[in-house]
Amino acid sequence: MKKRTLLWTLSMLLIVVVLLGSVIGVNLFKQKAMNDYFANMPEPSFPITVSQIKTQDWTPIIEAIGFIEPKQGVTLTSETSGVIKDIAFESGASVEKGQMLMALDSAVEKANLKSAQARLPAAKAKYERYKGLYAKGSLSKESFDEAEAAYFSLSADIESLKATIARREITAPFSGSVGIRNIYVGQYMNIGSSIVRLEDTSVMRLHFTIPQTDLSKISVGQTVNIVVDAYPDDSFKGTIKAIEPAVSAQSGLVQVEANIPNSDGKLRSGMFAKANILLPVQKDQVIIPQVAIAYTLYGDSVYIVTEKDGEKRVKQHVIEVGERKKDVAHILSGVKDGDTIVTSGQVRLSNGAKVHVVESDTLTPSSEVPML
Repeated sequence: MKKRTLLWTLSMLLIVVVLLGSVIGVNLFKQKAMNDYFANMPEPSFPITVSQIKTQDWTPIIEAIGFIEPKQGVTLTSETSGVIKDIAFESGASVEKGQMLMALDSAVEKANLKSAQARLPAAKAKYERYKGLYAKGSLSKESFDEAEAAYFSLSADIESLKATIARREITAPFSGSVGIRNIYVGQYMNIGSSIVRLEDTSVMRLHFTIPQTDLSKISVGQTVNIVVDAYPDDSFKGTIKAIEPAVSAQSGLVQVEANIPNSDGKLRSGMFAKANILLPVQKDQVIIPQVAIAYTLYGDSVYIVTEKDGEKRVKQHVIEVGERKKDVAHILSGVKDGDTIVTSGQVRLSNGAKVHVVESDTLTPSSEVPML
């Protein structure tokens, strides 16, 4: 009985050994076959798009932001109270300097003026007569002084009444355009009540700041390109009008003012604007598309395509990036004129990788905005 059990156990062990050996043998065969396959497999070639570097002129800029202001702008208010008798402008109209815009009722003041003017000739005649008599010694000094005081006091009262009437007539202090009026004939106005906004928008101003480190790069008369959100495709040209003589001790910034011609009336006060101060043009600079640059914490780089024996490969080059504008960047070092750089497909690349160039329009902006 024991002998039979031993034989059965040995048989099972033999079967297990045979099965394990078969599995190991099959795996070894598969591994060898795979190694032979990969050893004989051709090197992969990655598709890329490229661009050849050609030097071109580069205009450095200093970027800044600010708000558009009018050449002159004021909210007209009333210096006195009263009932509105006349309104001589419409909302949005253009007005000339000195043009009457609004008049308060001044009937009482005008009546007092007429009364004073009617008494003036008699007071003047009395003053002239007393002056002659006093010169001859026929009149006391006291009587002459009273006549003189009455005449000049009445003359001053007339001037005061004229000034009071003038203050009740609001005129344009300069030529420009008025805004939307919120007053009506017959309305009672208090002192200081707002009448309308008046602005001279023939030339607009832009106030912005720059770091003090850029102060040596700007000067009065320098060209400034201005872009506003309302007209993103238009660029407005202006010139630097004034530079603040003092640097802010708290921020280290310098205030700058630029004038912008506004003959077409597109610019409005209060608009947010981006300003680019144009610096002298630099000749023969390396400019490349920004999509070609790989930005990392360890530095910026591009892949340059090299060709040998009809085979294209790439090599990674560390570059120094200067200014960037829209979709291009100014390269200070790392590549040169004539180099062919990779513009797409960099994700799968490494140094020495084999590549082939394909055609692609990924860098060409679409003429239509895709529908969502």
